[in-house]
Amino acid sequence: MVGLVVVSHSERAAEGIVEIAAEMAGDTAIEAVGGDGSGGIGTVPDAIGDAIEAAADGDGVVVLVDLGSAVMNADVAIELSDVKAVIADAPVLEGTVNAAVAATDPSATLDSVREQAEAARDIEKL
Repeated sequence: MVGLVVVSHSERAAEGIVEIAAEMAGDTAIEAVGGDGSGGIGTVPDAIGDAIEAAADGDGVVVLVDLGSAVMNADVAIELSDVKAVIADAPVLEGTVNAAVAATDPSATLDSVREQAEAARDIEKL
């Protein structure tokens, strides 16, 4: 099974996104990580790495991020991890929901879940 990690500069934002996506995720592991570790805004590579490890369930982890430095810190965390993980170039909320649904497919792969997350870029709201 492919796991998911949501990285936001705000711990509460990451938790809220996971709360929404979990409604459609079945047994998919989804971890929220955010903040600077001291209650402030930011991201920390070690915390992201811990979330990747926690979400790992054999088939890898798709990481969804909110802003630029989250990408940088997620890259560092992935490089330091033994878990096969990729960052999706997707809107964080819509991408996480798409990825959560895709991950429930028994034939889901790391690439197919990432692709579904990235397909969220084309979702029109109006």
